[in-house]
Amino acid sequence: MRESGRQEAERWIAQAAVDLHWAAHLAQEGAWHLACFLSQQVAEKALKAFLYAQGEEIVLGHSVERLCVAASHYEPAFAEKVQRWSLLDSYYIPTRYPNGLPGGIPADVFTSEAARGAVDLAQEAVDYVKELLERG
Repeated sequence: MRESGRQEAERWIAQAAVDLHWAAHLAQEGAWHLACFLSQQVAEKALKAFLYAQGEEIVLGHSVERLCVAASHYEPAFAEKVQRWSLLDSYYIPTRYPNGLPGGIPADVFTSEAARGAVDLAQEAVDYVKELLERG
């Protein structure tokens, strides 16, 4: 039996919050490429939580930008977040695969500044979606 949209949203935002904790930890520990990737995943999960709360039954895709645009159909303020949060999409492939980068490997390319910035953006996404979910 499928859970209600609200219950599904709660599951997704809960996992996003847990992943956010670990993204911050990875950033502090110097695993900057992993912190960047996990931050992208956090924002993706937060946006999916919002969409499930709106009654969406199936939410596919991994693009923060596209999910944010979809969310803006329910909450226009998401349109203001697209440009800022879509930076996280640039961490989806190159943070994990050497062939996503010209020479070098992800572990050697990403910086502490990139990781901190990514975690901050993910935090914004989680906080904003939590605020909207609390409002109902």
